[in-house]
Amino acid sequence: MKIPFFRPTIEKEEIAEVVDCLKSGWLTTGPKTKQFEVEFADYVGAKHAVALNSATAALHLALESIGLQRGDAVLVPTMTFAATAEVVRYFDATPILVDCREDDFNLDVVKAREAALVAVRSGAKLKAVLPVHYGGQACDMAGVKSLAADFDLKVIEDAAHCCPASYLDEQSGDWLKVGAESNVACYSFYANKCITTGEGGMACTDDDKLADRMRIMALHGISKDAWNRFTAQGSWYYEIIAPGYKYNLTDIASSIGIHQLRKANYFREQRERVANVYSKLLSKSDCLTLPCCHINRIHSWHLYVIRLNLESLRIDRAAVMDELKVAGVGASVHWIPLHMHPYYREKFGYQPDDLPVAARISMQNISLPIYPSMTDAEIEYVVDTLLTIIRNNRR
Repeated sequence: MKIPFFRPTIEKEEIAEVVDCLKSGWLTTGPKTKQFEVEFADYVGAKHAVALNSATAALHLALESIGLQRGDAVLVPTMTFAATAEVVRYFDATPILVDCREDDFNLDVVKAREAALVAVRSGAKLKAVLPVHYGGQACDMAGVKSLAADFDLKVIEDAAHCCPASYLDEQSGDWLKVGAESNVACYSFYANKCITTGEGGMACTDDDKLADRMRIMALHGISKDAWNRFTAQGSWYYEIIAPGYKYNLTDIASSIGIHQLRKANYFREQRERVANVYSKLLSKSDCLTLPCCHINRIHSWHLYVIRLNLESLRIDRAAVMDELKVAGVGASVHWIPLHMHPYYREKFGYQPDDLPVAARISMQNISLPIYPSMTDAEIEYVVDTLLTIIRNNRR
């Protein structure tokens, strides 16, 4: 049996919408992108949604819109993908990397506060905090809000894994969707994300000025976007007000996104089904630590990440990954922490032990396949394969 790490669910609705787009003759940013933005903003409860060609673009524009400049600093979790910190470097600003929590691998707000105090005392100009919701489980947003208030920071959420994900606000007792309490929340529609457009992203905000700035900067810093200029209500006249970027999302991609969004709740329920079966079957092994799901969270289950108890095994994580591959199981690793990569070691002097929790976890993690169309037989094959590898390599 061959089981990919991810298999997108593209059905007749997406195909029909793409065909309609092709027949319309409008292939770049146009009416379907506007529709996607409106529906996405309504879905996450934001005033504005700006459709972009990646979540990286969304993060970049979010930081640009809040005025990040050379010499500024941003708190960034080390347990994240390259994009979260590289967008800070686009401004020649400094990402201050922070360790993760042991249980859910999200930003450790206590450690972030300690890092902020050290940075401020050394004269750093802290501008923002950029929390990531690991695997689709919301981080400690109450802690992030408190941290931001105490240090006068903007909050830019990397919500790439979170469509949808929610958390319980302990003070109000309300369930809030990820992105509800930040200046800008950034989502990903990459091929293996919760909903996909192949490539794509969205920046969501309630701030009119931030939304306007991101829209302008997404299309070369031009005052009127293509849709406004070429409709009957538009004009041939435009003004360049800043050196912007080419970050707009196409109508072809948005045609897929419209229907993926409408299925987002169903997709989440199906991923949760897979996660529950995994947890039931894998709980038999004392060589594994299973992912936690806090009771005050609605997890998107973008990732299902186990930890190997390596002290019980004769092989390391790399060997387990190799054996899974030979058996046809497409597993992955999320992530190698940023502070352990050559660039951040050489540029900023980080050592693995500087952020010890992430360093240790990164040697144990394996992300198992999880997607809505995964069958019970496929889940059982992954489980049987993994447990056989473990059983054959116990100390």
